[in-house]
Amino acid sequence: MTKTVAPRNAPYLVELGAGDHWWCSCGLSKRQPFCDGTHEEENTGMKPIKVEIPKRQEVSLCGCRKSKSAPFCDETHKLL
Repeated sequence: MTKTVAPRNAPYLVELGAGDHWWCSCGLSKRQPFCDGTHEEENTGMKPIKVEIPKRQEVSLCGCRKSKSAPFCDETHKLL
């Protein structure tokens, strides 16, 4: 099991269409901030977090992996 990696010390501002999206919780995905299955290849023991979006909208997804409201940014990165 590996430790969570912080791919960046800032949020990812992304526009998402309606539907389900999968946020990378381990920080190892090459498709940040979304999961690409690397957590399984690296045997991290972690799983992605499902983000359900009811309609197209811009969201702020955590990049530092320390947010208490993950997968959404709560600006914890500013304290690191």
